[in-house]
Amino acid sequence: MAAPWVLDEDDALELLAYLVTSARTQVDEAAEYGPMRLLTAAHRLAEAMGPRATEATAEALNGPLKDMPLLAVPRDDRSAYVEQLDGVCRSVAAHLREKYAP
Repeated sequence: MAAPWVLDEDDALELLAYLVTSARTQVDEAAEYGPMRLLTAAHRLAEAMGPRATEATAEALNGPLKDMPLLAVPRDDRSAYVEQLDGVCRSVAAHLREKYAP
């Protein structure tokens, strides 16, 4: 039996279109917008995953990622932004370790 999809075809195509057009936009945009576009895609994916996720994954999705603002990297307080993004990375890594590490 195949595992259920996190996204149906329409949702997957929407995310794919967002990623491809974001990549194209990045050619001409300031570099500070790259993380914002990736976080927007991560938020969209997390929202789609939520209803079908296990309790532990749903809890992880409602952690630091949910609190990460969808802003371009601020020029005046870059270190706080990077620190918050590092926290999101640590949170996702911790969940992956719990879920997949023996």
